[in-house]
Amino acid sequence: MSSRETILGSIRSHLAASPPPDPVQAVVSPEAPPLITSVVDVFKQNVEAVDGHCVVVKTEEELTRILKNFGGQIAISDAPILKRLLPDAAVAPGDVFAFDVGITTAQAAIADTGTLVLDSARERHRLVSLVPPVHIAIVDAATIFQTLGEALAFIHQNGNISPAVTFVTGPSRTADIELTLAIGVHGPQELYVIVNEGPALTR
Repeated sequence: MSSRETILGSIRSHLAASPPPDPVQAVVSPEAPPLITSVVDVFKQNVEAVDGHCVVVKTEEELTRILKNFGGQIAISDAPILKRLLPDAAVAPGDVFAFDVGITTAQAAIADTGTLVLDSARERHRLVSLVPPVHIAIVDAATIFQTLGEALAFIHQNGNISPAVTFVTGPSRTADIELTLAIGVHGPQELYVIVNEGPALTR
């Protein structure tokens, strides 16, 4: 018998004599963050991971109270819900460069990336979402989907293809100049997302 066969035979015999491994038990640290169980939780976490702010509301009254806490000049899109909630706000288009805050709704959202999906066929929100330094977006929890494919299937469920769909993931950022990260160069410096878990508002 060669030395190689002797060594392999010894390994086999010792493996056969080894006791079975202990059963694997999950160890959960008391300091570990709670498990994320819903698509809204995933979306909120990913919005905040890209320097956005996200709050979840359950009633229209709660939503209105949050919106009225924002100061400065406010411009809104032509979404009917915004006209009802903020009747004194200016409706774009107009001189949106003169406004501090732009408020729109979002037709869908993607939990995996914390991305808002703005469909121009349903709302005139392109300038309002891109020009003012602060963008506030309202999205119904029922229109938050796990993936991009699911969100696109939802906004195109009637068979119409929108002329423009805008994807918003966090505040505007670029590193075009000397690879130095700059916030707010090509769009808003801050993004606030309000998720409505109550009756649908934005459809």
